[in-house]
Amino acid sequence: MSNRIQSKPTDGLSYSPFETKYWDHAGLDKEIERVFDICHGCRLCFNLCPSFPALFEAVDRKDGDVRALSDDENQRVIDLCYGCKLCEVKCPYTPRDGHEFQLDFPRLMLRAKAVRAKEHGVGLRQKLLGNPDLLGKLGSKAPGLANWGCHQKFQRVIMEKLAGIHRDKLLPDFAAETFDKWLRNNPLPPAPAEPAAKVALFPTCFVNYYNPGPGQAAISVLAKNGCEVKCPKQNCCGMPALDGGDIEFAQTQAKSNIAAMLPMVRQGYKIAVINPTCSLMMRQEYPSILEGDEAKEFAAAIVDPHQVLWQLKQADRFSRDFQSSPGSIAYHVPCHLKAQAIGFRSRDLMRVIPGASIATIDACTAHDGTWAMKKEFFALSMQAGAKAFAGMRDAQAKVMATDCPLAAVQIQQATGTRPMHPIEVLARAYRAPGAGGFPDRAEPPAQSTP
Repeated sequence: MSNRIQSKPTDGLSYSPFETKYWDHAGLDKEIERVFDICHGCRLCFNLCPSFPALFEAVDRKDGDVRALSDDENQRVIDLCYGCKLCEVKCPYTPRDGHEFQLDFPRLMLRAKAVRAKEHGVGLRQKLLGNPDLLGKLGSKAPGLANWGCHQKFQRVIMEKLAGIHRDKLLPDFAAETFDKWLRNNPLPPAPAEPAAKVALFPTCFVNYYNPGPGQAAISVLAKNGCEVKCPKQNCCGMPALDGGDIEFAQTQAKSNIAAMLPMVRQGYKIAVINPTCSLMMRQEYPSILEGDEAKEFAAAIVDPHQVLWQLKQADRFSRDFQSSPGSIAYHVPCHLKAQAIGFRSRDLMRVIPGASIATIDACTAHDGTWAMKKEFFALSMQAGAKAFAGMRDAQAKVMATDCPLAAVQIQQATGTRPMHPIEVLARAYRAPGAGGFPDRAEPPAQSTP
């Protein structure tokens, strides 16, 4: 191959939508060519997602010449990237590592989707999937009817034809009572005189419209541990819009959340985000898609609820008043939790429950936002998640758990069992058998607990 592709950044490098060259298609093409060539030579990420095998196979068919790839072959690699972020974690050439190659594959793929959306517009399917609050509000007006429709084969065929959502994809049921409505009917616990921590809970749109349980459990567990808890006004984090290349709408969502919650941050509250995808979005993407220091200030206050509880445990202020035990737990590690490099605090806290034993399943379920819902990717998502599904089944645990609500849906699709959120495991273990706890009573704690 003549004129070898240089690995150092081209003049088209940009990961910021505020730079003019970010939107330049020619510059984007140069960076795609450079990054694809590096990845083809490295192959460290061969087993992470379908995007890399598609890239390697396509380049191999061209005798190793990345420049010979067709537009369709390039686009296939872009579309198969579902933003799990694991390649950025594994890659040795990233800006995070200070490497001269400045390679960030997920952000490059995101840029490619954003440029395509700007040039061709955001399609109907992506507009729908990119606005979970709109879908949630519509479905919650008549949840019984909406759920009935989503379980009818004829309706699903129509949905597939009109919206491109695969007819066999398991969709979460709308909750009979949203988290917001539950909150209006169930006032928050009074703040302690000297709170162990001040927490503003971000339950996420999924919890609000589909599964209020983790939100309710988070309030219960945080209050049990002496925290002051508030639930400020909020909307979708914006990740579904960003994932579809609709940066403008993602920015609107982000600005709204910051405007509502930054005053609480300045009062000493941490923003505890139940879904790792949402916390990743707020922590890592808000400073990238918004200008100014406020986004950075807000991002610095984002935590996982279990981080708060873990800090209390380290200070010997975590309640060990467990009345029942889940026994064996198969715990799935979400990709977006790993990408934040904060440790597996939910798993470690479940280990504190007397009688609990944890089997950790470290594999992607390949739901990843709305990607698995799309008719062209659903079957591939089930194939890509096979290792995670097998791990959860083979553990033969009494309880399945994962921090990611969409991973829970995907696991349920494959195994027939919907995993609990770890905060729900803790909340239930604080209750006695027969009073909402697990069937087994917790063993007396040993003299030295982990």
